Amino acid sequence: MAEFKRIVILTGAGISAESGIDTFRSAGGLWEQHRVEDVATPEGFARDPGLVLGFYDMRREALARVEPNAAHIALARLEREFSGDLLLVTQNVDDLHERGGSARVLHMHGELKSALCTSCETRSRWERTMLDRPPCPVCRAPTLRPDIVWFGEMPYQMGRIYQAIEACDLFVSIGTSGAVYPAAGFVQEARAAGGRTLELNLDPSDGSHLFHESRHGPASVLVPAWVDQVLGG
Repeated sequence: MAEFKRIVILTGAGISAESGIDTFRSAGGLWEQHRVEDVATPEGFARDPGLVLGFYDMRREALARVEPNAAHIALARLEREFSGDLLLVTQNVDDLHERGGSARVLHMHGELKSALCTSCETRSRWERTMLDRPPCPVCRAPTLRPDIVWFGEMPYQMGRIYQAIEACDLFVSIGTSGAVYPAAGFVQEARAAGGRTLELNLDPSDGSHLFHESRHGPASVLVPAWVDQVLGG
């Protein structure tokens, strides 16, 4: 592992599942309680904003009841101690990476603790409810929505992500289903650019066969062990 100087890490719902956050695709997960079209599309928000705002209010409130696990903490250690370039990209909208100690996290699908104003297009840190349609802190219009990338919308900072993947020595995917694009295609981008690829996942993902190596088990076990490898113990 010592030969790697530029690492890109992608994390998905599986890394937070051990902290008690529902994954979207698991039995009993969030999408069994609500249709995707109703709570995770611009059309759903236009049709019933109260349902959507209430859904994300509950998810934001639930963050107070969960804590980072050993995988989040290990990645924060890697950020502090790795001597090369490291980019941590997450598909997750929770704040467990930050609470685990990571300072440089790119949330490609947005964040629960952020509000986007549809009038002035500014983003504001947000901890409380949106259901009562509070005013935007900047323009005062009552037009806030969750700062979440919904289906049909473009993930954030894709240019920066692809640039880092094309330049990396090692691409690591942690806790992802390998089913949602564009993130599911990152492994192919990394391999095409000559990077080594590693999957750390509870079970084989839809894209396991695309990685040079796959390790399967709980993220709270696999990730600290891998970080120890990278840092030399």
